[in-house]
Amino acid sequence: MKEFFEKVSEFLSQPIPTLAAGACVIISFILQRIGVIGGSGLPSILDPAWIAVIVCGLPILHEAIEAMCEKDGIARISSELLVSMAMLASIVLFFLSDESDESGIFAAGEVAFIMNLGELLESFTTKKAGRGLEKLISLTPVTAVTVDEGGERTVRVTDIKCGDILKILPGERIPVDGEIVKGETSVDQSVLTGESLPVDKKTGDKVYSGTLNCFGTVEIKACAVGEDSSLGRLIGMVREAEEKKAPSERTADRWASILVPVSLGVALVTGIVTGFMYGWYTGVYRAVSIMVVFCPCALVLATPTAIMAAIGQATSKGVLIKSGEALDLLGRCDTFAFDKTGTLTDGRMSVCGIRAQVCDEDALLLYSAAAEKGSNHPLGLAIVKYATDKNLNIPKASSYESLSGRGICAVFSDGQKIYCGKSGWIRECGFEINEESAKALDTYRSQGKATVCTAVSGTGFIGIIALGDSLRPGARECVEELEALGTGVIMLTGDHSEAAAFTAGQAGVRKYYADLLPENKNERIAALKEEGRTVAMVGDGVNDAPALKTADVGISMSELGNDMAADSADIALIHDEIGKLPYLQRLARGTVFTIRFCITLSMVINIVAVFLSVLGLLGPMAGALVHNAGSVLVVTIAALLYGKRFDKKK
Repeated sequence: MKEFFEKVSEFLSQPIPTLAAGACVIISFILQRIGVIGGSGLPSILDPAWIAVIVCGLPILHEAIEAMCEKDGIARISSELLVSMAMLASIVLFFLSDESDESGIFAAGEVAFIMNLGELLESFTTKKAGRGLEKLISLTPVTAVTVDEGGERTVRVTDIKCGDILKILPGERIPVDGEIVKGETSVDQSVLTGESLPVDKKTGDKVYSGTLNCFGTVEIKACAVGEDSSLGRLIGMVREAEEKKAPSERTADRWASILVPVSLGVALVTGIVTGFMYGWYTGVYRAVSIMVVFCPCALVLATPTAIMAAIGQATSKGVLIKSGEALDLLGRCDTFAFDKTGTLTDGRMSVCGIRAQVCDEDALLLYSAAAEKGSNHPLGLAIVKYATDKNLNIPKASSYESLSGRGICAVFSDGQKIYCGKSGWIRECGFEINEESAKALDTYRSQGKATVCTAVSGTGFIGIIALGDSLRPGARECVEELEALGTGVIMLTGDHSEAAAFTAGQAGVRKYYADLLPENKNERIAALKEEGRTVAMVGDGVNDAPALKTADVGISMSELGNDMAADSADIALIHDEIGKLPYLQRLARGTVFTIRFCITLSMVINIVAVFLSVLGLLGPMAGALVHNAGSVLVVTIAALLYGKRFDKKK
């Protein structure tokens, strides 16, 4: 039986039945005004307002009864309970009145429709994102290749045990946490740390589940599997954060806990006093009027309407807000935490410095691009792209020899060799790097830049090319505007401290934390919340997913970012514009102010209407009209939020 009523309630709460009920309320009012219903007209039982009472009233009554039966303490008193009481009292008044008084049934239909309309609007402002966890889980391979005395065999990842030896080919994701026992490679760890560059790995180095093996074939010994692996713990943190993040309590329900006893008390006292003075019908009449005007429909409408207007405006500016709760929390945020790579920075490696020693810069770039043309390393690809963009004619070598984690040697038909790679490897090949260039290398590294050294057989070391992840346009201005709004800004990154310090200085961020794994970011966000701060986390990668979930508000850079980050976040910057964040906070604060103003205004209207009802100046129908007018006024004020400007500094 319970399931049946739930299905009926769910069906009647859909948009089409609700809007049809609203049309019936309007028709009822018109027919009563022209005398078609009531008096000498059609019987009152044919009043279209009955349809609104049934269609909109049943779901409200069902929710009120469910709250009374299943919740504890003050949570039993909901806005639905207050509306149900007013609706039932109006129906009782209708049956007690004569045929000429249709006010009771109209009032019942009107308050039921307004309440359902508010809940319908509220449902449109929320959007659940449940795909994120599935995408995170999909980063774990289903199968892997194990190596033992019997040779190689493919097994399910769930069957891997600690101590098993696994073979990982280039382009494959690593299924477990482990240690390299054979081979060298470079691993893209951005899924966990956000680092913009693949990390070179050799025998004895640790590798982590979910990361991508870029180049060499390696064999690893499994050290942590399943839920104990890095990716397993990451999934667990996201799931835990989702479970902890409960929906916010509705404003109307908070007020209902106060309004229900107050309205009952005022209605009861008024009914008894006026009943003794003017007769029982007058007492009931005024008591019902009070309960009708006391209904929190304006409260129910104010919040979702303002949020819908704000979300609509934000969408037109390229910002996707997934829930009204996120907007409300953002309006109260006092701290913004930024990821570095792909958030404050572009997330793309590009040439940002050329230092030639025995030739000009174009010659150094041409030599380097000729060697790196045979490489698939991100640094090599960036050098080749830079040379191509400068319209340099890059020659092709007859052969290439790549040493994973060290560099590449290109051999040309005339026997000339070009060496590109790490400074240590260049020295191992017999080339000397002078003191001035060595200082330049130290300077580049202190700025968090990667370096590629180039040497040519017969000529020697010829120079350095520096590559870095440049600051995103508008990042510094964004930080300055947020601080001007009184919002604190910090940076959380998995990069090393030198790179973090350089980027923080460029962006104007005064406080930063480096060398953080996903769980460390998560812990830092949790610590800020424990200090009483309301935190917004801005990130772009899967490694940011737990922090995005744990923060009061998660904001993702969605265009360059990962789908996982967008799904884990409450807000997504569709066009990847970090400069939208100050606008977004101004919008959120304006929305919170508008909601509070509308709530205050609706309460003032209610108090005045209750006073007039006590004096007998407002009956149920007039009270319903005043109640409706107040709701329309609140909705209009809230809707005006859509056209208000928040994209300019104030």
